[in-house]
Amino acid sequence: MSAKVLVLGIGNVLWADEGFGVRCVERLAETRGFGPDVRLLDGGTQGLYLLPFLEEVDTLLVFDAVDYGLEPGTLKIVEDDDVPAFMGAKKMSLHQTGFQDVIATAQLMGYCPERLILIGCQPEEIEDYGGSLRAVVAAQIDPALEIAVDKLRSLGIEVREGRTDSRDLADPSILRAAYEQGRPSEDEACRIGDDRFLPQDA
Repeated sequence: MSAKVLVLGIGNVLWADEGFGVRCVERLAETRGFGPDVRLLDGGTQGLYLLPFLEEVDTLLVFDAVDYGLEPGTLKIVEDDDVPAFMGAKKMSLHQTGFQDVIATAQLMGYCPERLILIGCQPEEIEDYGGSLRAVVAAQIDPALEIAVDKLRSLGIEVREGRTDSRDLADPSILRAAYEQGRPSEDEACRIGDDRFLPQDA
């Protein structure tokens, strides 16, 4: 029997390239079919709320935007014992600290998945509130998926063309196509935070 696998996308789609991991798992659901032993999950920025999901699986594959200090758009794959270190390599946002804590807590409690696989992409821009993935990062979604499919197949997981219906993905209103179509331009909306609380020019 195949190992139980959780494929997890983490990050915040509201902060440009921070949304890479979530968009990867979303795209995976749109283009690949899996059996019942594979669960696809948009983990967003849920942190320790993700612990119960780790408890049920043998393999965890994570998509995320990770600041490796490399050229924007560079993909880097990290596995097993190296994953916790890279999840906290350089904090870009609260979700990375949170997920490092998730893994550490799961290890402490004795139910961390045996196999850990992180497919990370170096972001170009994360300080753009309401912005979209930069082109160099968006271009790495499909290559990241191919890496994931190869990793899963090497573990004996069946991956087929098709789609996976999952209740564990983002609400339809913030899936990538809807989000991009409904996103105001920089001229129409403040993209560095809430302009009600930003210093005003004299």
